[in-house]
Amino acid sequence: MKELEEFDKIIALSNELRWQIGDDFHDDLTEAIYADAAKIVKKTVVQNSQKGTLGIDAKIDNIVTSKIWGFPLMLFLLGFVLWLTIIGANYPSAMLSSLLLDIVHPFLKESTAAIGFPWWLSGFLVDGVYLAVAWVIAVMLPPMAIFFPLFTLLEDFGYLPRVAFNMDSLFKKSGAHGKQALTMSMGFGCNAAGVVATRIIDSPRERLIAIITNNFSLCNGRWPTQILLATIFIGAVVPESYSSIASLAAVVGIAVLGIFFMFFFSWALSKTVLKGEVSTFNLELPPYRTPVFWKTIYTSLIDRTLIVLWRAIVFAAPAGAVIWLICNITLGDESIAAYLVHSMDGFGFILGLNGVILLAYIVAIPANEIVIPTILMLTVMVTGISAGSGSGVMFELDSVSATADILKAGGWTLLTAINVMLFSLLHNPCSTTIYTIYQETKSLKWTVVASILPVIAGFIVTFLVAQIWRIIF
Repeated sequence: MKELEEFDKIIALSNELRWQIGDDFHDDLTEAIYADAAKIVKKTVVQNSQKGTLGIDAKIDNIVTSKIWGFPLMLFLLGFVLWLTIIGANYPSAMLSSLLLDIVHPFLKESTAAIGFPWWLSGFLVDGVYLAVAWVIAVMLPPMAIFFPLFTLLEDFGYLPRVAFNMDSLFKKSGAHGKQALTMSMGFGCNAAGVVATRIIDSPRERLIAIITNNFSLCNGRWPTQILLATIFIGAVVPESYSSIASLAAVVGIAVLGIFFMFFFSWALSKTVLKGEVSTFNLELPPYRTPVFWKTIYTSLIDRTLIVLWRAIVFAAPAGAVIWLICNITLGDESIAAYLVHSMDGFGFILGLNGVILLAYIVAIPANEIVIPTILMLTVMVTGISAGSGSGVMFELDSVSATADILKAGGWTLLTAINVMLFSLLHNPCSTTIYTIYQETKSLKWTVVASILPVIAGFIVTFLVAQIWRIIF
């Protein structure tokens, strides 16, 4: 009411001024307003006969938001960013791995021995806690340091709102919000960062859907597993000249499958426990602008990369300790790890997996980056193959063929590889993401739902694939 009274006073004052000053001034003012409006219309509204006068922003938008070119261009750019991330991260990851694992790790072992640490304390601290942290830093830091700045540059340039515009109709059909396209894309770098990015969604219901389903975006911690298994097993079933194409197609197929599951579960949630109308929103397409390069790099490294990395390290350290302990504490004649592996082999077989894989995914909940090193270590432990540096010491091999030999000696087949790739996509979020989900929702119930839902999907999908595979082959 107070605002209406103020508005009435302004109108009355305006009329009084008009009466005092005269209609001539008022007419001049009106003409000036209309003249300005005409200029704005001339710049922004273009008739078919004036297509040649389109501004540069409008010309770009005619392509990037086009029904024909919008989606292919979006997939190409996202694929290009991921390709740059994976290729670009190989070299710094190799350097960090060489430094932290080949130089620092032996130095710490020698130092603790020289100081007189008992073997169990040295193993617990160096082979357990330190190695897990070292793996996470070596594997996680380089891709995040590349992906997040590239993603932020696209955001600052003004392209990401166009992605949301293109995908709005698809998300609306699934009962979700168009801005979930942006949080989904962020999830390809890190699911924890994707969960935080859901703050841009105003509707609490739709934001919750985006949080729960973000884990279906294949994060950078899972890409190495996909690439390694596709290279070893998928590429081997086609002629050598086509192996790289087949491997790439398999990895891309898994990522696209994740997007399908995101749409499916968004739709399922919106029709059941999170019913509601899809909210409409006015999506402003900002003008294209040149990003402030170094500022963007700095803020993305500090605000996203280092914060997420620190959370991952906090959770990886105790995971390394647990891995070392279960491999070195015995129950009768075998370690706890061996006992658990044998206990889960039966269930693993039903899913087309094995006990080693299931245990690796349980103990590697804190960080997807340590899944393959844990699988290799556990495989060596239960098979007695001569490799690695001892019980509970995670490792990776420089040679893809040597890695393949260990996996095949552990009973891996093409079915195992396919189902591990599927389970890598469809399993619980890492500890960092689970913690972030709780921080964002402040709800234990929804945190549990977001953590358990992908696992249930993973069990169902791998079970069906295994049964169909065994019937056909």
